[in-house]
Amino acid sequence: MTSEELLQRVRKIEIKTHGLSRNIFAGEYHSQFKGRGMAFSEVREYQPGDDVRSIDWNVTARMNRPYIKVYEEERELTVMLLVDVSGSRNFGTQSQMKRDTMAEVAATLAFSTIENNDKVGVIFFSDQVEKFIPPKKGKSHVLHIIRELLSFEPEHQGTDINAALQYLTNAQKRRCTAFLISDMVTSPQPSPQGRGHVDPIVIASRKHDLSAIQIYDRRDAEMPNVGLLKVKDPETGARVWADTGLKSVREAYAEAWRKQQEALETMYSKTGMNHVSMRTDEDYVKKLMMLFHN
Repeated sequence: MTSEELLQRVRKIEIKTHGLSRNIFAGEYHSQFKGRGMAFSEVREYQPGDDVRSIDWNVTARMNRPYIKVYEEERELTVMLLVDVSGSRNFGTQSQMKRDTMAEVAATLAFSTIENNDKVGVIFFSDQVEKFIPPKKGKSHVLHIIRELLSFEPEHQGTDINAALQYLTNAQKRRCTAFLISDMVTSPQPSPQGRGHVDPIVIASRKHDLSAIQIYDRRDAEMPNVGLLKVKDPETGARVWADTGLKSVREAYAEAWRKQQEALETMYSKTGMNHVSMRTDEDYVKKLMMLFHN
């Protein structure tokens, strides 16, 4: 892609997503996601009518009378976009590739952030963290993010969502609003440390307001009947022949997708994460609205 072609694509995606963020999404993440924008301020002695859930039991024990934690609304929030740049994003059989839909969704969220005068940053990840753009404010910063969304090429092709989540936890000390944008071809897996270990997805969802946005192609979920077909795994490079004319082959493919989605639902339930799943040929505006109003 030449510099001129890149600029044209940046301008096109800016026009499309900026309008969406201004008219539809601006402010939604402030009001719709639990706990957003609240920061600890002080402790004070309990008064009749205070929420007992706010009692600070450590201070209460020391002082021998009840004290509560007082929170105040933060004047600005930080939004982090965790964007999957693994090899599987370079696939699309419908209107566009997964990477293009991911870029549009991320750009819409980024513009929504600056409409509220908040900061936005990005973590690009494959099977490792490929690039970190620290959160900042301003339109020029968002345009820089869009250029990276469209042109960034990773060094690796695999997927490790846990690595991205660990990086988020370490990089963002204060609570933030985070969106995991991925096709979830490789979902967050339990770590091998054994009993007593807490998985990165659990830690990240406790520390931050984490939401998952799955973007997939129709053919990720179902195999067409087109006869003998040579397929390639975009992350490992492995190639195999598949006889798509066989009903058993197509059913096995669909069953593998169904089990993967069930595993994701279990993970969402375990962590309490907001989530939405969308195909590249679907209206992502409606899907994002569903996410905001869950």
